[in-house]
Amino acid sequence: MSLENISCQKSFGGWHKRYRHRSEVLGCDMVFAVYLPPQAEQGGKLPVLYWLSGLTCTDENFMQKAGAQRMAAELGLIIVAPDTSPRGADVPGDPDGAWDFGLGAGFYLNATQDPWARHYRMHDYVVQELPTLVEAHFPASDKRGISGHSMGGHGALVCALRNPGRYRSVSAFSPINNPMDCPWGQKAFSRYLGEDRSKWREWDACALIAEAGEKLPLLVDQGDRDDFLANQLKPEALQQAAKAAGHPLELRLQPGYDHSYFFIASFIGEHLQHHARALNA
Repeated sequence: MSLENISCQKSFGGWHKRYRHRSEVLGCDMVFAVYLPPQAEQGGKLPVLYWLSGLTCTDENFMQKAGAQRMAAELGLIIVAPDTSPRGADVPGDPDGAWDFGLGAGFYLNATQDPWARHYRMHDYVVQELPTLVEAHFPASDKRGISGHSMGGHGALVCALRNPGRYRSVSAFSPINNPMDCPWGQKAFSRYLGEDRSKWREWDACALIAEAGEKLPLLVDQGDRDDFLANQLKPEALQQAAKAAGHPLELRLQPGYDHSYFFIASFIGEHLQHHARALNA
């Protein structure tokens, strides 16, 4: 599968690059970003952290705002940031033009309902197709970690919980922990997956954690001044589910922080260190 390089900037001795490629899984062209630390030019393969962004975002938000490159360069971590949904003239968006569904809001699941099922298979893209592409074209090993923010935090938790052995580390910022029980998740799940709520459980971290095939330690940071905390994110639900399942969870409620990239930038270094410890073990 060919890649088209569309931008390239040097950063902390490494390179931030953006690529376009044809996704067979999503049936459209996709763009992703990759940060290659200086160690990528020294031979050998490096571990990879996959970052999943939130509603309305693209690959650019994290790479430009999180300030992750300095620590990634020190730790020798490749970072890969995909888009948040399929894109293109043939890809349906929200029929009402809203921002919390459709384009920019793929929820990292595999849709089963028309007209979404043709393109909205972000789970398979993130877990299978994109890593295969990255590991074929870059000095990337199969030592993978996954993290994300908000909708992407949900995606990171679900990808890790659904695919034992696929990742060595997982973390999240302000994840949508219990999408079956919040407005964002209910809107997305009812359209992508249909009205049978038993099917929703396959994409809800709080439901999946009870049946997880491995117990990767979960690191979750949440700001206590987040406007979406009580209505959409519900970290207490994840805490209760993890406790009931005996699943290791470090949930850190950070005083004074909101839902923004100022919050992510404040703690991204600690998350990268969390991943590096597992990926380099």
